Amino acid sequence: MSGSIPWWQSGIIYQIYPRSFQDSNGDGVGDLPGILQRLDYVRNLGVDAVWISPIYPSPMHDFGYDVADYTGIHPLFGTMDDFDQVLKAAHARGLRVILDLVPNHTSDEHPWFLESRSSRDNPKRDWYFWRDPKPDGSLPNNWRGAFGGPAWTFDPLTGQYYLHQFDPHQPELNYRNPEVLAAMLDAMRFWLDKGVDGFRVDVITMMIKDAALRDNPPNPDWDGVNPADSLKPVYSRNQSEVHEIVRAMRQVLDQYPGNRVLIGETWVTGEYLQYYGDALDECHLPFNFDLIRAPWTAHAVRAAVEYYEAGVPEDGWPNYVLGNHDQPRVASRVGTAQARVAQMLLLTLRGTPTCYYGDEIGMENIPIPPEFVQDPPAVRQPEIADTVGRDPERTPMQWDASPNAGFTGAGVIPWLPLGADYATRNVALQERDSTSLLALFRALTRLRQVEPALSVGSYATVETGIANTYAYTRTKPGSDGFLVVLNFGNAAHGLDLSTVAHQAEIVLATDLQRYGVVYLAALDLMPNEGLVLRLVQ
Repeated sequence: MSGSIPWWQSGIIYQIYPRSFQDSNGDGVGDLPGILQRLDYVRNLGVDAVWISPIYPSPMHDFGYDVADYTGIHPLFGTMDDFDQVLKAAHARGLRVILDLVPNHTSDEHPWFLESRSSRDNPKRDWYFWRDPKPDGSLPNNWRGAFGGPAWTFDPLTGQYYLHQFDPHQPELNYRNPEVLAAMLDAMRFWLDKGVDGFRVDVITMMIKDAALRDNPPNPDWDGVNPADSLKPVYSRNQSEVHEIVRAMRQVLDQYPGNRVLIGETWVTGEYLQYYGDALDECHLPFNFDLIRAPWTAHAVRAAVEYYEAGVPEDGWPNYVLGNHDQPRVASRVGTAQARVAQMLLLTLRGTPTCYYGDEIGMENIPIPPEFVQDPPAVRQPEIADTVGRDPERTPMQWDASPNAGFTGAGVIPWLPLGADYATRNVALQERDSTSLLALFRALTRLRQVEPALSVGSYATVETGIANTYAYTRTKPGSDGFLVVLNFGNAAHGLDLSTVAHQAEIVLATDLQRYGVVYLAALDLMPNEGLVLRLVQ
């Protein structure tokens, strides 16, 4: 690989939800020493970086996304020394470390908010959004919180409402006050000085609100399920001034060596294209969740990829995500048979893949009994808990068949229930099976590491002529080219792909049992099968 290619372009990112990865002290919650214990496993996956969800001090009303101190470590996860050890050990293994940054809101226990709340004339009053009721006594505007209820809470101490677009314990910062941005940039420098390799920025599109806080219009496409979706967020997200904030963050990262990376959480289709920046001076990787939203058909997935490929700015770099801590697990969305196809797709498309812990062994959503539900939107809205709750995709990692799946000690109650299938779906079992999903994942990452066409090469769609199949090439001058063929259905097909080449060599099949040279004029594609073929010139 050329030294001019940054690591985040050729590499693979692996998200760790720290509460659920490995518990080292028997309290039922994962922690930093637990991550340290499992770093060799992560390295052997063939990934290049770990993204760690929030580990800051927090009252945990939203499990760390309500930050009470941007430059500390919550005792639940360990100490700053524990973090330093994880960072040092990761770097020693060639792994980068990416931290979550949550700049849109703080905890209501953050010292900034405590000061802001103390009086109307406090110097930090304008660090947050405080408003009087309307003359008729109603709320300042009609915005709704993503976790249920209005986006405003009345504070009797000063007789005003404060804004929160998530949980009421997460008041929103006011970036129209330049002191707020300066403080957040200082927090970023704290971690960059330690050697952190970048940030994933939570809800990056929401950091600036409409100056007049105008009412959002009704959403004509609302399905009537989640009230948070009943309004179009015209004035509460994607304001033009937000790009100045993102550029300021990027400028901080660019002052440090080592290709530090800025990843932005963007959501709506096409929204991510705005956050590269006109001069590619904003996010290196604005998250693209289109593969999460798309119906799992070859037509829909191909359309999503082609839309992105057409829209990525020149010299910008794509990225793809199949799952994270907020979305149902991919194996539950597409089914066990298609989970292998999904991983082959993710790890062979042009662009940086972000993988979610447990997806490499096919972990599925775990039904959470009502008495164990913890996620705030589900707790606040029990009538739609199955729709809005995120606990099912956050359950403990299934390491082995021992009690508590090796996540925590026997007799300990994990913070969330384990999957009922942990004895038959776990890392230890799959490491002994040369045809397991874990073995496929590792084979795909190894191939991607050694083949420039798969890591940084170009993409081109190949017409298959067969419904629910999808094929594309990955090529790079001076390197072997590859053809990827994916069957999204449960019927076998015979394909004529001779327009690509006369013959090709199967180097990976999703069942890890099919190899050898094939003629592309009559390529047999099995049900639910994916193939990576080396093009024979």
